[in-house]
Amino acid sequence: MRLLHTSDWHLGQYFYGKSRAQEHNAFIDWLLSQIVDNKVDALIVAGDLFDTGTPPSYARAIYNRLVTAMSKLDCQLVLLGGNHDSVAVLNESKALLAELGTHLTANASDDIDSQLVELTNSSGEAIGIVCAVPYLRPRDIQRSSADQSASDKQLQLQLQIAEHYQQLFAAAQQIKADRALPIIATGHLTTVGASSSDSVRDLYIGTLDAFPASAFPPADYVALGHIHRSQIIGGNNSIRYSGSPIPLSFDELGSDKKVLLVDVDAEQPAVVTELVIPTFQPMALIKGDLADIEQQLQQFTAAEQITWLDIEVQSESYLSDLQGRIETLCQELPVEALLVRRQRLLQRDNLSQQHNETLAELSVNDVFARRLAQEQFEGEHNQQRKQRIEQHFAATLAQLEQTQ
Repeated sequence: MRLLHTSDWHLGQYFYGKSRAQEHNAFIDWLLSQIVDNKVDALIVAGDLFDTGTPPSYARAIYNRLVTAMSKLDCQLVLLGGNHDSVAVLNESKALLAELGTHLTANASDDIDSQLVELTNSSGEAIGIVCAVPYLRPRDIQRSSADQSASDKQLQLQLQIAEHYQQLFAAAQQIKADRALPIIATGHLTTVGASSSDSVRDLYIGTLDAFPASAFPPADYVALGHIHRSQIIGGNNSIRYSGSPIPLSFDELGSDKKVLLVDVDAEQPAVVTELVIPTFQPMALIKGDLADIEQQLQQFTAAEQITWLDIEVQSESYLSDLQGRIETLCQELPVEALLVRRQRLLQRDNLSQQHNETLAELSVNDVFARRLAQEQFEGEHNQQRKQRIEQHFAATLAQLEQTQ
């Protein structure tokens, strides 16, 4: 069986006020051509179909266009809900999507059979089984008591997630019976060791911040979503994040965006081919002092398409008219500076002031506080994130001190 694995489309995202509709439509066109050219049997979208729980109408139109186009191809569509998706919004069209041959799992439930998808070929013969696990909300699986400690709750939640996967896998094996059918699992969560990016929100399932890859069942392939960088997890080529199809933050630049073409059967390890997605909207990050930036901007002189820029200005002095200066430099060029910021000098200043200190002279709290001070936490969301980091550190330190 051949499947195509993608995730984290975030339809409807506004990027510093810019719509991504053109990019998403171009991606859908490219994706459909890849499905036809590579004779794909199933397309799996592992969560975060939309950027918000209330997607704009044009985002829904793109989503509907995909479903309609897929219904005309000899390829099954499996959609999973993510943490950005609204269960109610996805489920409102579930029955209609089913009539068009699309399998949607917006949320988990106690009905295990509802999360099992038997894939078939054009002749109606079974070719694989999908354990369709979406983003797991705490209320979907959590069974805890009020008198449990934080560490006990975390361990129990991890066990409950693993048990949910094992129940699905066992049910899939029963469906498989004596047939040589591959079993594919999905997920929308953070796994231990995954490399994130600025556009990925901290994702906690209850008290659990990351799920160990070793706790997944021995499926023939595990298609994951939530992390926007394409990557292999735990050194296992069969457990992978596809990553997002377009850069959702400037720090995702520098590596190709991909979808994963997976040849999988029950008799041998999955073979994964990375299909590099074309760049539909040029983006770039440039940094330096004003003279350096002016020089770097010249590379865009002959560009045929406007490039979105993140400009980091390195300067010892405070420039009150920084935005105006950058706008002047960009004025005659096919570029648009979406983000203009000053370089963080705090880290360098701290190092110069504290270069004579050793770790022996600092407490654990001192080291943590100084490292945290090197990060930026602008805006309400990031302030809440900072508070969670501080609380998590304090709880971890307290547990360590109790064991000593």
